[in-house]
Amino acid sequence: MRPFPSTLLSLAAAAAMLACAAAAPAQQPSPNTSPANPLAASRVFAYRDMTARTSPNGAVSRSVFTGTLSTGEAIAVHESMQPKGMPPNPAHRIQHSELIVVEEGTLAYTHDGVTERADAGSIIYVALGTLHSVRNVGDGPAKYVVIQIGGDTGK
Repeated sequence: MRPFPSTLLSLAAAAAMLACAAAAPAQQPSPNTSPANPLAASRVFAYRDMTARTSPNGAVSRSVFTGTLSTGEAIAVHESMQPKGMPPNPAHRIQHSELIVVEEGTLAYTHDGVTERADAGSIIYVALGTLHSVRNVGDGPAKYVVIQIGGDTGK
């Protein structure tokens, strides 16, 4: 499996910053900039350091980071790969917002009684509280990066 392009990780950071920059007033450094917070300073998250976790359905997930921006928003990023023809994770309701960047393959995004197709290069927005699922409907594996913003990003 090839690593996802570093530009997607940059997109993750930029998306998180844009999500809160317009509404957040300038702040002094907060306690969220402790060394335990991976977002306390600019850095690279190397793909080789991301531990792969394989689910019973064959999906592979790699956690990139979970931290807090200096403006106070919680953010977490992970990469997932769903093999062709395998059942997806069950529909679930989130208590944060998500951007899902489809890197490879095709996903069916089901939410609010609607199913939409998301091909490589598409970006899915999942609003707070949305019951949703993504399913690989392509001819090969589907790879995507999930950017969780606010709320319960530790889950």
